[in-house]
Formats: sequence, structure tokens, C-alpha cells
Amino acid sequence: MEYGLVVRWLVALLALGAVGVPLAARLFPRSATRGVGFALPLSSLTLGLVAFWVGRTTFGPIALAVGLLVLLALAAGSLLDSDSLRDRTVRLDDEALDRLPDRRVVAETAAVFAGAFLFVVLIRAFDPGVDPSAGEKFLDYGILKSLLRAGALPPEDMWFAGEPVRYYYGGHLLSALFTTLTATPARFGYNLALAGFFGMLVAAVYDLAGAVAASRGRSRRTAGLLAAFFVGLAANLHTAGWVVLRALPPGARETVSSLLGFDPSGIVARDFSYWTASRIIPGTINEFPLFAWLNGDLHAHMTMTPFLLLGAALAFALYRTPASETRRRRLLLFGAVPLVGGFQVVLDTWSFPSVLGLAWLALAAAPAAPRTLLPAPLRRRLDVPLTDDADTRLPAELARPVVAAVLVAGAGAIAVAVAAPFLLVAVAGGGSERELAVLPVEMRSSLNGLLIVHGAFLGTFVSGLLSAVGRERPLPVVAGGAALVLAGLAVDLPALGVFGVLVVAGWVALRTDRAGFETVLIVGGAGLALIVEVVYLNEQAGPGRMNTVFKTYAQVWPLWAAAAGVVLTGMLRAVPRPDASLLWPSAGTRDVAASLFVAALLVSTGLYAAFAVPAHVTEGYPEEPTLDGTDFVETFHPSQVRAIDWLDAREGQPVILSAPATGVYPGAENRYGHSPTMYQWNANPAASLTGLPTVAGWHHEVGYRGPEAYFSRVRDVDDAYTSRARAVEVLREYDVRYVWVGPAERGRYEGRGLIDFASIDGVEVVDAASTPTVTVFRVTESELPAASAVNSAEE
Repeated sequence: MEYGLVVRWLVALLALGAVGVPLAARLFPRSATRGVGFALPLSSLTLGLVAFWVGRTTFGPIALAVGLLVLLALAAGSLLDSDSLRDRTVRLDDEALDRLPDRRVVAETAAVFAGAFLFVVLIRAFDPGVDPSAGEKFLDYGILKSLLRAGALPPEDMWFAGEPVRYYYGGHLLSALFTTLTATPARFGYNLALAGFFGMLVAAVYDLAGAVAASRGRSRRTAGLLAAFFVGLAANLHTAGWVVLRALPPGARETVSSLLGFDPSGIVARDFSYWTASRIIPGTINEFPLFAWLNGDLHAHMTMTPFLLLGAALAFALYRTPASETRRRRLLLFGAVPLVGGFQVVLDTWSFPSVLGLAWLALAAAPAAPRTLLPAPLRRRLDVPLTDDADTRLPAELARPVVAAVLVAGAGAIAVAVAAPFLLVAVAGGGSERELAVLPVEMRSSLNGLLIVHGAFLGTFVSGLLSAVGRERPLPVVAGGAALVLAGLAVDLPALGVFGVLVVAGWVALRTDRAGFETVLIVGGAGLALIVEVVYLNEQAGPGRMNTVFKTYAQVWPLWAAAAGVVLTGMLRAVPRPDASLLWPSAGTRDVAASLFVAALLVSTGLYAAFAVPAHVTEGYPEEPTLDGTDFVETFHPSQVRAIDWLDAREGQPVILSAPATGVYPGAENRYGHSPTMYQWNANPAASLTGLPTVAGWHHEVGYRGPEAYFSRVRDVDDAYTSRARAVEVLREYDVRYVWVGPAERGRYEGRGLIDFASIDGVEVVDAASTPTVTVFRVTESELPAASAVNSAEE
């Protein structure tokens, strides 16, 4: 086990977080925590943005050094007195020093981060492999390696030689920066970066929930710890249902399953698998953070989560800042939000609209009217005196979301400019086919599926919102919610009732001063979950709406985890109301009920971790724990280690030729077969584990480039392995330096005319890299013959 590397990373990340503390305090002066849980995400954001732009010219240690200098300058500047700087003197700002968080808050937040970091280190130490099966580890590790080899951004696509990566690579960029900063080999940096992002996520949700709870007069630590549990250890209700049904006698099991609409054989007959709970709603992926980090991809939907919460924290700052502080509110909206939103485009483009959406909700619901941010002449024209008269109050209320949308659109335009270099490559490049489509009725989620996936949060939020808006008039509130549920069922849209109740009740609670910012998070998450039941992005990445739900639910969970911590803390210290109706329980009854409810939530959502974490630790493949992501190659594919290591030692990014990983080949003749396919070891291991680009890699490229571009290369590669003349042409066209002939190539081409590359002038076997199962050829382009000469010789 690489304990020294673990300590090195933990110290480095905590140090980066310490540098970011003054920045967080400057951004969040009203927060009870001064935003200390966002210090490391802020430092990482600064490093990432600077490296992203400097990297257009040069990437690597120089870009990292510039990023560190900018970060240190910003941190120092946030502590200095601006008046003294104008006088060419240096003096610390007393107000800035007073804004710094309490040392105890810093210590406990650092402890939360360290605990979460070490938790994932433990998990990955017993399951470290970047194995291609059941995940995107080949993609993620390949991008990381490509970035570490890149001289400039964007990095070259290791599965499409000569072209830039079109996948959102912000998380991999940060991982490469952390890996470079700590002088860590990529094979260890992959898993340590995973631990770092998880630590950032848990610390961020701990901070956000605690700060919101403190603003509501509730326990900061209780809310933070509950939120940290829900984001770091909790799962959906599938495992709890599995345990309950297995515990019932067969007769009762059948009855309960029938009532719930489940197939008992499908749930009970199988032993526990960490995978099952992520595939509840048919045709979708229903991941939650613990599953994602157990599975171990270094994927965009995971690396974006701390920065999505940073966007939520900025929205909270907008929500709390009074109208009198116009300059601060404008700096937050048109300065900080676009920077986070712009980097979110590079991290995970799916979550970019959510950063803006949270800002919009916060502006629309905040005590300060959005119009106070407009230029003075326009603001005067929109000013409406607020009275209890519906003729003036209703137009003012309707104007709030409209004006907020206009303002946020301006922030969005700035964010797009921040991310422009990425967008010009990823979007403007064209090729891939994407369109927004209306979701057919048959693809909508069932009520049962929604309750299993979201039931724990729904129960928490419905109870909390009912308490907020229904104490004086509980019957109308309950009746209205029931009507919405029935309407959803009537139109075959159960989500309308499930999430619509949260949106409507939440908005009412916000605009009647019966709720706080946690309700903005509830409404935002509910809106996202409802949208994917109405429309989806029709694209190549997965059938139907699979990717849409996958990427959207990954955003809902951390937002709702933070809100749940605040709501549950409020339940645990409910304040009795002397005017409570007979329908409302007494204070003592509520206290007992709240305690039982919270306990039931913790147990039911924590059962997954109780089964999954020990299984990962005890059933992993290494005999001794390690964080080496490529250790599995030596264990399971020892005959290919030598070839991969030799290629990995090459400088730069020379192109290799290997069989494309696609089981689909439109118009192909059977002579080429249909292997290897994606998610298998033989699917481009050399390119994926070294970052050296291959001519045509995984079928994923169809989603990035379009089928025409990808399959054109597939045909070229297939021809190169089966025709000496075409091989010469392809080697020249794609500037190939090495040819890989391993099990995948023999399986695809042997018996169908697999050529001997060594028979071509300018191509020779690399003895130092070749093994009994893999032959590596070196290509010297200047010595290649003319294709016509090869044709003549063959004739």
C-alpha cells in the first residue's frame, strides 16, 4: 500500500484548501462557516480555469505554476487593504481578517474532508483497477494519460488520432494538475484523484447544509453531518426493500410484492449486488454518489459535484445579500457565477444549466427583488409599489422570475465566453447527432420506480414543506397535493404529482417567508427530476433517455442531500405552535415522530453501504491493498504488460494502429468479424492505458464525431490489417508510428487475411516490446514503399 502517496495527496489538497480560505471568506461573509468547505473547490476552480486558458499555449508544469501564482495572488489580495495598495504600501485588511472562519470550523471541515478522502482510499485500495468492464475507466484513464502527455490543450483523443477530445474533460484536467503537483504516476493519481473529489463533495455539502441551517436558527453541525451522510453513505430504498422482502415468509412476500407492483423473484432471488440499486427505472441509470465511487470511474458526473454545490453556495449568497449591496450582488451574479458556470461546461456540460438555474431560483425567491440589479433607468420604469392590493402585488410577483431570467441570461453569456475554447471544439465541431425530444408515454418512470429511487428524499421534503405551508390550513394543502398526484396518474405522468408537489409547495413556502434556502435546493432538484419525465436529449450515448436521466439524477442527489440535512435538523427541533389545529400533532408527539422518522431514514438508506462497502473490501482482487490502477494488468493479462509498458515509455503522443472497439459495422462484410466490442479488455488497451492515440478506438466516438467519421476510420483500419497496399496508405495518412497485433487483432482478422506487417519495407518488429501474445511493430515512414509498388509486388 502506497501510504506515502496518500499522505502526500492529503497534505497537498489540505494546503490548497488553506490557500482558498480567504477567497471563500470574501465570497461568503454572511455564512456561519465563511464558506470554508468550498475553499478547496475554489482553489481547484482557480487552478483549472488558469490552466484551461494558459493551456491553449502550453500545458503541464508551466500551466500549473501559473495557476498556483494566480491562486496565491488572489488569496493574498483578498487579505490586503485595498486603500494601502493604492498608496503603494502593503497592509492587512482588519475586516478581511475578521471575516476568516473560526479555527474550530476550519478544523472540523478539514476532518470531514480527510475522513471522506480516506474512506475512498480504503475502497479503492481493495478495488483499484481501471478495468474496462462495467464502467468508463478506460475512457477516464485514457484522457488523464493524454492530458499528462499533452503539450497544449485540448488534448488529443486517444481513440481518434489527430483530433482533439470532444468529451468534457475538466475533471481529468484537475486530476492531471493534482497528479503533476504531487509528482505522482498516473496509475496512482487516478484513484487518489477519485478520493480527492469525494472529499471535496462531502466537505462542500457539509458546509452548505450547515450554513443554511445556521441561517435558519438550526444546528449547523447536525445539518452538516446529516447532509454528509446522505451524500456520502446513503443510497436509494432498493436495498431496504430487498432486506424487508427477504425477511418475510414466502406467502407474505408475494402479497407485499404484489401490492407494491414488484416481481418478488427479481428482487429476492438474487444475492446482494452493489450494481442492482443503480438500475431501478427501466432504460435509465439511477446512480447515487456512493455507487459511483464504489464503481470507481473518474467520470464527469462525479467530478462536477463539488462545483455544482459551489454554484449552489453562490446562489445562497445571492439569496441572502440585501438589496442595498447592489455591487456585491452584481459581482456574484456577473463575476463568480459565470466563472463557476463556465468551468462547469468543461467539467460536465450537463450541469452547466443547473448552475444558472439555481442562480435564477435564488434571485426570483430572494427577499431582494431582482429588478434592483438592473440599471437605474430601467429599474425605475419597473418599480411597482408593493402593497396588499392584489392589483399591484401580482404583477410584481410575476415580474420576479422574468427579470431574474433576463439577468441570469447575461451571466450565462459570460459563462459561455469563459468556456468558449472548449465549446468551439466540442459543439461547433459538428458530426454527432443530438436533438431534444419529447418523452413518449411508454418511457416515463412508474410511480413505484420513482418512490424507490427518490422516496427517502420525498418523504423528508413533503413532511418539511407540509410543516412550512400547512400548519394553519392543513386540509387545503393536503387536498391540493393529493389532487396533483391524482392528475399525474390520470395522464400517465406520475412524476407530475411526485415532483410537482415539491415545486408548487416549495415556491409558495419561499414567497410567503415560511422557508429558507433549503427550499430553493428542493425546488431545483424537483424541477430537474420532472424535466427528464417530459423531454430528453436523443443522442448516441445510450439508448433512449438513459444518458439524460443518468446525468440529471447525478445533480439532483447532492442538491437534495444538502437540503435534507437542513430539513431533518428542523424536524428534530420543531418549535410548538400555540395556534396549531387539531389536525396538527402536539409538540411532544412531533418530537418522538421526528426522531423515529430520522432513525428510519438513516437505517433504510444506510443498508446499501452496510452491504456494499464490506463486500468491496473483502472481495477485491489484490492480495495486498494498492492504489495502482494498472496492477490488474499484471494479475490478469501478464503477457501484455511488457508491450504496454514499452509503449507507455515513449515520449509525446506517437500514433498506434490497433483494432477498433466496435461490434457494429454498417455495410461491413463478415470477413472482418465484430470484435472486440467496448467494455472488454482487448478493446484498445494500449491506447487507453498509455494515452497514445490510436486511429479508431471505442464506438463511443460515434457519439462524439458521428457515424460517418468514425466508421470511415474503422474501414481504413480494417483494410490496413488485411491489405499490404492499403496498410502503407493508412500508415502514411494517419502518421502511424507503431502497430499493435494482439488477441483482438488476431480474433478480428486472422483467417481473413491478416497481413505480416514485417513484410513491408519500413516496418519492423520491436523485440523489446513484443511477447508471445502481442507483437509491436515500429514504422519508419521515410522507408515505406509506394502503395503502387506494393500492389505490383502482390500481383
